Amino acid sequence: MNVNSLAHGQGNRHLPKSKDKRIKLQNIQEKMYSFLLRIVKSWQPEEVLRVFKRSFIDCLDSEASKSSLGLYIVFLEHPEQEFRNTIKRCCYILINNWESTRRIKYINQLVELIGNYKFHITPYTPSKIKIARTWLDNFIKSADYQELQLFAHRHDDQRGHWVNRYSSYLLFAQSLKEDNPKEQKEAARKLSKVLKEKYKFELAMYIARSQSQTNIPTSSITTRYRNPSTLGDDVLRLIKTIVLKKGVFSYDNIANIFIKQIQNQTFQEFKISLQKYLIFSVQQPEFVEILRQQLAEKLDLWKQEYRERIINKDFVLRTCNRVIDCLTIENGREPSSLFIMLLSQGHPLTLVIVLLKLVLVSRNSRSHLEMRIADLIQYYNKYPEDECKWVINFIEIFNITFAIYAENVEYNLIMMEQEKTMHQDQSNNLDAYRVFSQLKT
Repeated sequence: MNVNSLAHGQGNRHLPKSKDKRIKLQNIQEKMYSFLLRIVKSWQPEEVLRVFKRSFIDCLDSEASKSSLGLYIVFLEHPEQEFRNTIKRCCYILINNWESTRRIKYINQLVELIGNYKFHITPYTPSKIKIARTWLDNFIKSADYQELQLFAHRHDDQRGHWVNRYSSYLLFAQSLKEDNPKEQKEAARKLSKVLKEKYKFELAMYIARSQSQTNIPTSSITTRYRNPSTLGDDVLRLIKTIVLKKGVFSYDNIANIFIKQIQNQTFQEFKISLQKYLIFSVQQPEFVEILRQQLAEKLDLWKQEYRERIINKDFVLRTCNRVIDCLTIENGREPSSLFIMLLSQGHPLTLVIVLLKLVLVSRNSRSHLEMRIADLIQYYNKYPEDECKWVINFIEIFNITFAIYAENVEYNLIMMEQEKTMHQDQSNNLDAYRVFSQLKT
């Protein structure tokens, strides 16, 4: 079956012309998707790529006439977005299947095949060919194509643009975006999970090897188990600082106590309790004051019509999501003033801990939080790394903190020099400890 032959199918003569065109396009799209889904499972990837190239690229080569436009003949009768939706879904049908069979190199070849298209127009180019070429060029320049590149550049996190290091968040955002085709959502969800697990594994292995007392050369350790963060050896001290907050006063325990305390509270009472919980045990007075003032302004008058209602899980979820917005991106477009204010004063770890405390109270807010982290990355994507190191530092601390509190990895501190440190403050003598990590069963 030739995909381009689909463009010459017959419409229903008894329907109005506009509906006839719409149904014809939908039929062609569905046949295309079914055809690609069938051949990607049974043909060699090289052959599938040749079919894709003939369908979307080779048919644009002719300068002489529009007769070779193939599928574009149908697309040109509809808005450009229809073409973009179609080529996008076709790409993700291939990506999703090659991802599941670990044929990653063909995903790279697909993305490069599209990106290598050279847009050109001459005075002799027929108008329909000109439009079709412009559409493909617009797709290559779009955010949709940038999202495709995340699947091809999964191993480029230490090279290229700094945003590449945080692809797992951008992919996670793709997986939740309602407008994306189901194939894209599934592929993005799978790859995001793979990258997160890879980060947690590399972090655990790096910590174990970097503290090893064996005579393994440092260069060998670095080669086998690289540090997935950009914090260098400071990552060890950061992890010790976070893990030290365990036991009776761990963030988990405090969250569980708080959840029990808020049972049967009214919505107004809960909002006040949540603010107190978030600043509990925070050591920086200036941070506490800013957070107290800003959250009071954001929450006190919010949803006043429900002030006397007894809270349930939905109230907790929506309120925690609201606070997450206040602390990250409030209007869905740019960083909140509170986010900038807190980080500009040098409190990235404290802000991350506050976000962690929210998620520990409302586990379902984790998805909302990761969407907001993706929004922050997208916003700062246009800036070079040197201009947003403070944001990158925040994201790195966020990654490490949430890796430590992941469901399937457990970190513990063991004091190695107990007799020398009995009378010293634990937090001031982190070098006396070693970090141990293990997978939970």
